[in-house]
Amino acid sequence: MIQLILQQEYLAFVLIAFALIFSLTCHEFGHGKMASLIGDDTAERAGRLTLNPIPHIDPFGLLMVLLIGIGYAKPVPADPRKFNTRWGVLMVAAAGPAMNLLLAIITINLYAIGLKLGIGLFQTGVANFFFTYLALINMLLMLFNLLPIGPLDGSYILPYALPRDAAITYQQMNARYGTYALLGLIVLNFLGIPVFESIWKIGEFMLRVILVV
Repeated sequence: MIQLILQQEYLAFVLIAFALIFSLTCHEFGHGKMASLIGDDTAERAGRLTLNPIPHIDPFGLLMVLLIGIGYAKPVPADPRKFNTRWGVLMVAAAGPAMNLLLAIITINLYAIGLKLGIGLFQTGVANFFFTYLALINMLLMLFNLLPIGPLDGSYILPYALPRDAAITYQQMNARYGTYALLGLIVLNFLGIPVFESIWKIGEFMLRVILVV
C-alpha cells in the first residue's frame, strides 16, 4: 500500500483502502449478525451490529492496512453462553468468511452484468480496477481467515471437524503457539518468501469459478 503513495498512485491507494476497510467492516458485521440471530445480543449492545466502519476500526490494525495492505478490525464481542445452539461458535466464526464470499460473488457478477449491459460506469479502467480488487480482497479475506491458526476464524471452525480428543489438543496447542505461527507466516511473506502466494492464486481461481454471468 505505501508503495502506491510513493509512486503517486493516489487514486489506487484510496480505492484499495476503501475496499479493505469496507470488506473488514462487513466481515465483522457478519459475525455480529449471526450471533444476534442465534440469541446473543452482545455485539448489538456494544454498538457493533452496524456497517458503519468507525466502531469496527482498530487504530493499529487500520494503520497496518494503510501501510502494508494487511490489517485487522476489532473482533466483534460474543457470549457463547447466550447461543441457542451448540453449533453457535462454528456458525459465528463461519459468518465472517461467508460474508466476504457473498460480497465477492455480488461484486464480480455485478461488474460483469454492468459490462454486458454497456453501462458507462462499468466501462472505465477505474471501475475495472475497483470492482476486481474489491472482489479479490473479499475472496482473500475469506481464505485467509479460514486458516486454522492463531485467532483466525478457522481456529474456531476446525475443532468441529476433529474427534473430541484431537480437538482439545489442537485448541491447547493453538492457544499456546497459534498467534506466533501466524505472525511468523506474515513476517516470512514480507521478507520475500511467498507464503501467501498460493492463497492469492486460489483467490484468483475462485473469482473465475463464482463468475456466473
